Amino acid sequence: MSGNPLDLIRNIGITAHIDAGKTTTTERILYYTGVSHRIGEVHDGNTTTDYMDQERERGITITSAAVTCEWKGHRINIIDTPGHIDFNIEVNRSLRVLDGAIFIIEGVAGVQPQSETNWRLADRYNVPRIIFINKLDRTGADFYRAFATLKEKLDIVALPLQLPIGIEDTFLGVVDLVEMKAIIWEGGELGAKFHDEEIPAHMMEQAQEYRKLLLNTAAMVDNDAVEEFLGTDDLSVETLKRCIKIGTISGEFRPVLCGTAFKNKGVQPLLDAVLDYLPSPVDVPGIRVAPEEGQDDDPNARRIKADPDAPFSGLAFKIINDKYGTLTFVRVYSGTLKSSDTVMNTTKGHKERIGRMFQMHADKRAEIKEVHAGDIAAFVGLKDTGTGDTLASSDDPVILERMAFPVPVIDISVEPKTKEGVEKMTLGLQKLAGEDPSLRLKTDQETGQTILSGMGELHLEIIIDRLKREYGVDANIGAPQVAYRETISKSHTEIYTHKKQSGGSGQYAEVKINFEPLERNTGVQFENKVVGGSVPREYIPAVEKGIRVQADTGVLAGFQTVDFRYTLLDGKYHDVDSSALAFEIAAKACFREGMKKAGPIILEPIMDVEVTTPQDHVGDVVGDLNRRRGQIQNQESSGSTVIVRAHVPLKEMFGYISHLRSMTKGRASFTMQFHHYDPVPRNIADEIMAKSA
Repeated sequence: MSGNPLDLIRNIGITAHIDAGKTTTTERILYYTGVSHRIGEVHDGNTTTDYMDQERERGITITSAAVTCEWKGHRINIIDTPGHIDFNIEVNRSLRVLDGAIFIIEGVAGVQPQSETNWRLADRYNVPRIIFINKLDRTGADFYRAFATLKEKLDIVALPLQLPIGIEDTFLGVVDLVEMKAIIWEGGELGAKFHDEEIPAHMMEQAQEYRKLLLNTAAMVDNDAVEEFLGTDDLSVETLKRCIKIGTISGEFRPVLCGTAFKNKGVQPLLDAVLDYLPSPVDVPGIRVAPEEGQDDDPNARRIKADPDAPFSGLAFKIINDKYGTLTFVRVYSGTLKSSDTVMNTTKGHKERIGRMFQMHADKRAEIKEVHAGDIAAFVGLKDTGTGDTLASSDDPVILERMAFPVPVIDISVEPKTKEGVEKMTLGLQKLAGEDPSLRLKTDQETGQTILSGMGELHLEIIIDRLKREYGVDANIGAPQVAYRETISKSHTEIYTHKKQSGGSGQYAEVKINFEPLERNTGVQFENKVVGGSVPREYIPAVEKGIRVQADTGVLAGFQTVDFRYTLLDGKYHDVDSSALAFEIAAKACFREGMKKAGPIILEPIMDVEVTTPQDHVGDVVGDLNRRRGQIQNQESSGSTVIVRAHVPLKEMFGYISHLRSMTKGRASFTMQFHHYDPVPRNIADEIMAKSA
């Protein structure tokens, strides 16, 4: 299957809110393209792309599985992405390597909060998308109402290419507005059989009205089409399809199709639309080369075009550890790579030898001997390549646009139940953290405990579950803790002299360092303003390192210190007794002393919380969020429900889901994601410091 001409490849993702039917749609696509010979159902727990035990038990997609299939002579690489907010990073990294996406919108609820989040992520990477309004067979489904939410919530120009014939249990098929015909599915045959017929008479007027909207909108993107349209008041099918593709790729408008994946109606035209309207690797501008360290992002940066004859470049976007070893999923942007070739990991600056390569069909795999520009493949046995690393030919050692990963905001302590489990647990957690860049691992210096940090309670729950199943480690888990940070509120200059004289050579170093606060999310910055060699150049890196190491444990309660600049102004050294180690020790001590005098404060993570609640519970929900120190941002009505948006400290959100359910009789739902850090109120800061004392 390798070596398809580039215009016959589609790299697409399927993304949506939880339960909108992503995985079911993927299953149908695999069935109709002949990859699976039976149809898996999420609720039966036998789907192809959700092949982890936890995914089948919970009926949710956790990891993005990459699957390859063929349709009408084209190769489609599909990445199935999760809907749950805790796995946002999965959606993020998948969208990063896609050329196009199918957005599934629920036919009853329309656009839901997580669909909005994923839509904004796709906007960030300019991913062309088509929309599929699914579940039109469900009671309460309403295509036109769901369609209206696209404009309301996403603020886009949505363009219907189909209208439903019938609704709920009378849903039979669709009116195809491009070819002006009806497509009717025949019962009982798993939707494999359908036929074309005339548009039903009672729908003709409505179909013509929507066709006119389609022509008016689509023709505007292409000058030749405008001329054809003005001359004939119509467009040929070929011209119309060309215009829809241009508008889809540029984002001028978003085509909308509809159906019910579960009842097998609408999937084949959706596949046709993927081929007709979503871009191949040559239809997109190519991935940008990352700016040099310290340089700003350049919108005119060089782009890598999809060309199988150019030097090789690819982006590792996912790592999975399974019984065969470590699989690194790579999107190939240019060139051709054969197994046993050697490439550079340009992000880390070392060489990697390529072992075996596989084309993935979810958990099944077919070995391939070479990969080409436009492909997605899994490499086995890469020694040290992480998510977001670039692999490139040494002839053109580029680094591709980097991935941004969110800050983990919730910590738990983990310890194995048996002494023998220590090594297994450490190895298991290292492998899981290698797979998932939103997971951090560290050892608490004082207690020796292993601390695991993640995106939310569910995220960490799944990791612990995987630790038990995949690595056989039963662990005791500490209660979730907030990942606080420390910073400073005023500028202070500290001088510290480190002197040690005890037999043999002594140690001597003096540093004068200014500490000053920076804006939130600026990180830690170092400046060297030493003149005249009062601190020799070879010791400067030791000063920088000393502060960075010490900043991991702040001066108030031992939390990581962030958002400050430290400037080395001056110092002293001794010809014999000074060393890099002496300057590192002096810098650490200077930090401990200086930060105490720079107005240290504790910061807490503030979450962006969105609660979707029936109207009759809005008062309870708002009152409760206020009690949790929440600041209501806005409220908007959507039919009989209201969406309440608030910024709430993470500390107040533990166990919120069960409280919300009991308060609204199970009718409300919520999503939350990290938004920013803010100083904690005085009484809470005292409480935190007392605990850490």
